[in-house]
Amino acid sequence: MESINPHSGQKLQSYIAESDEAVSIRIQAANGAYHDWKMTSFAERKKLMQAVAGVLRERKAELANLMADEMGKVIRDGLAEVQKCADCCDFYALHAETFLQDQRVASDAAQSYVAFDPLGVILAVMPWNFPFWQVFRFAAPSLMAGNVGVLKHASNVSGCGLAIQDAFAAAGFPQHVFTTLLIESSRVEQLIRHPLVRAVTLTGSTPAGKSVASIAGSELKKSVLELGGSDAYIVLDDADLEQAVDTCVKSRLINAGQSCIAAKRFIVASSLRREFERRYAERFRTIRFGDPKDNSVDIGPLARADLRDQVHEQVQRSIGQGARLLAGGTVPQGPGAYYPPTVLTDVRPGMAAFDEEVFGPVAAIIEANDERHAVALANQSAFGLGSAIFSTDQARADRIARELEAGSVFINALVKSDPRLPFGGVKQSGYGRELSWFGIREFVNIKTVYHAAGADKHSHDAAAGRTGE
Repeated sequence: MESINPHSGQKLQSYIAESDEAVSIRIQAANGAYHDWKMTSFAERKKLMQAVAGVLRERKAELANLMADEMGKVIRDGLAEVQKCADCCDFYALHAETFLQDQRVASDAAQSYVAFDPLGVILAVMPWNFPFWQVFRFAAPSLMAGNVGVLKHASNVSGCGLAIQDAFAAAGFPQHVFTTLLIESSRVEQLIRHPLVRAVTLTGSTPAGKSVASIAGSELKKSVLELGGSDAYIVLDDADLEQAVDTCVKSRLINAGQSCIAAKRFIVASSLRREFERRYAERFRTIRFGDPKDNSVDIGPLARADLRDQVHEQVQRSIGQGARLLAGGTVPQGPGAYYPPTVLTDVRPGMAAFDEEVFGPVAAIIEANDERHAVALANQSAFGLGSAIFSTDQARADRIARELEAGSVFINALVKSDPRLPFGGVKQSGYGRELSWFGIREFVNIKTVYHAAGADKHSHDAAAGRTGE
């Protein structure tokens, strides 16, 4: 397994994959650590989780440089990503106990309540595009719930995976509570089928999600999937055009367009379409791309040359299907997996830029005849991760938000994840939720405890104490 610098094309590091025997031993060690970890108090877990947040903040510059080297993220975005991970750790350190507090439920029992118990070893199969954030939004809630984590990271960001394991160790977490495995993607199936792995979470492509879901289902193991997206941003006829263009440009260029929740399809009211596309293309032509360690650039390279070539093929195919190129669309000369900010207009259903997820800095502008048409176009997608609406009429935007088939709808703002809000999708964008109290309850045993009538006072008082009465 190799890490290749996408700016220079030079090899950074080679990693030897762990043997099947070594992997099994490490999973057994993780399971052993679980039996001690689940007995720790929330106060103890809180202290350690806050400590890892501190480690991340201390190492922020080092980790941002590592991301720039391994997958091309510009330094300022890498710094922000590490900070967001630290904030997520603090959030769950502060709120996990409340989120998982026993819940008293009225029934025919003397008393009954719902408890939230950890499951055990949780496998995380994570992608390269946000190599720290994707991991911590799984790890912080899972570990605070009393589970232990085993990470199979994308091979091109193996250094990031090892750095995460090291951060937990430096914070004082017990050995094997968080483990990074260095193995090929072809061996994920054997991890899922390992008898000590209790559940799996994947962030990745829709085909990868289908494969993981099928394997996990055959083993009767819980899975949470956050998959691809082709987020629709609807610009209505009463939108603040300047604000809409600014937000849409920023959203499409997040992480050089390599984000599941980056805006991809811009569905614009016919009365605004010409002016929107003129301003949008004008802005895209000014975007500077280059060395991610150069503070003057706006976006870096794509993570790998083969991914850049796939994006270019989708652009060329869309043009062949009738889309019109307004900016970009030409692979630059020289080394590096670079692709220029590109704008396509006259995009329609049936074109690659409409039907597929384009994982790069490519904007697809689509004209809508009216509000009904805009909603229909937004929903005419296999994906359903995020969406946005631009309108100066709050009530109108709220009404349309209810009609969109997506896991989140942002009004007059770009789609983003936030530890305080649940995150996930519908349709081919996956199932389950991360973040918020919804996320921490995905990998727990939601257990009913029922006391028959006539239970003694001591048991009543004990249960009342757990539920906070």
